[in-house]
Amino acid sequence: MPQLDPTSYASQIFWLLICFFSLMFILSRFIIPKIAETRQQRANKIDGYLHKAEQLREKTENAISKYEAALADATKKANNELEKTKAELNKVITDKQAKLDKKLQAQIKAGEEEIAAGKTEALKEIKNVSAALTAEILKKLDISGVSANDIKSIINKEAQ
Repeated sequence: MPQLDPTSYASQIFWLLICFFSLMFILSRFIIPKIAETRQQRANKIDGYLHKAEQLREKTENAISKYEAALADATKKANNELEKTKAELNKVITDKQAKLDKKLQAQIKAGEEEIAAGKTEALKEIKNVSAALTAEILKKLDISGVSANDIKSIINKEAQ
């Protein structure tokens, strides 16, 4: 094998050094800087994405806090309006109930007066009917000597 021949070691070492240093030169001048630049761009891009993500997270948190504040404010306003409406409705109900009570009291009073008038009229009519009935009964029993005025005075006396 020619690689193991000690006479060719010098030329092998020479070409090894030439290849090594030329490869080292090519790597250090062209390839490693491109790799480093690509890595730097990649790191910058990742940092940019992370920065954007952080900004978006902050914006989202701000939007959520504004939304929650607006929701709380709207809920508070709605509750206030609800309480206000309840109070107004209770007032309207109370007013209408008071009017209805007055109207019903007036109708009850009118009804009571009508009943009292009817009662008085019925009592007068009962007295007249009783007097006529008594006179008729006395007539059928052939009892005479009792006048219609006597019968009316006895009925009026007993009715009181």
